[in-house]
Amino acid sequence: MNLFQLFMNSMLTENIVLTKLLGICPFIGTSKKESGALGMGISVLIVMILSSIITYLIYHYVLVPTDTTYLRTLMFILVISSMVQMLEIIIKNRFKKLNDLLGLYLPLIATNCAVFGTTLLNIDYEFNFVEMLVFTVGSGLGFAIVIYIFSTIRERFETASIPKYFKGTPIALITASIMALVFSRYFG
Repeated sequence: MNLFQLFMNSMLTENIVLTKLLGICPFIGTSKKESGALGMGISVLIVMILSSIITYLIYHYVLVPTDTTYLRTLMFILVISSMVQMLEIIIKNRFKKLNDLLGLYLPLIATNCAVFGTTLLNIDYEFNFVEMLVFTVGSGLGFAIVIYIFSTIRERFETASIPKYFKGTPIALITASIMALVFSRYFG
């Protein structure tokens, strides 16, 4: 598989949210407003890229040579948590409005299974460094694109005539499932 195809697959066809169901909590939770969704998408992208680079290096240059690959999960979670803490400090100090929009969901990136899942998939798919970077950027951009599109749709639901039993989470899940069909069918 060439790098462009890997990038497009990870971003669209095999989107981590819509096909692997990773990162559903922030996907549903922060997608009520466009600005919050965009901020979350960019934050997840940054954490995903930095965490994937560091975990890839730790895995291949520390854990494999010392035959301690069983520590992979622990090490990856520590790296992701550290990246989130650094990002949280930067956002709190520089981007107050974004911090207010993301609220509780910013620290939850540390437990976002989309970030953790991507770091694990990089190892499980046995990517070299360049392939890992392409896959990670594609996955992160895919997350950002999907959460942004989803937020614009959800904002339109506020003024739409929706039956009361479908308002909120039910219509959000129905919309997400239709998006998954569109992404897998038309981009695949």
